[in-house]
Amino acid sequence: MAVSDNEALCPYRLVLEHVTSRWGVLVLTELLDRPYRFSELRRAIGTFGGRGVSEKMLTQTLQTLERDGLVHRDAKPVIPPRVDYSLTGLGREAAEQVRALAAWTHQRMDDVERARRAYDEARAAS
Repeated sequence: MAVSDNEALCPYRLVLEHVTSRWGVLVLTELLDRPYRFSELRRAIGTFGGRGVSEKMLTQTLQTLERDGLVHRDAKPVIPPRVDYSLTGLGREAAEQVRALAAWTHQRMDDVERARRAYDEARAAS
């Protein structure tokens, strides 16, 4: 896989994008509870913003997080094939940070909504 100029210059930004992406956040926080099979994880994530995660997007998200060392993919040689996904130690650290941010967002949503209303009212008045 080729390394882009952006990735070479700011590798931490790319990891931050992966961890805080729409589906990255949900994958990491869900895997904090336990390992999941692909279809279980897709169901557990459910919908976000009115849309469920597509198989393609979940696959890409898992591969990206695996490449970053955050997710472990365990393919078992059985019939039918079984693949489990879990967090690595690094992934657990990242997921706990993301979960803390999500909890803060949930706790402070009333304040955010008040700030939005105040902003919108000030913009409408000018």
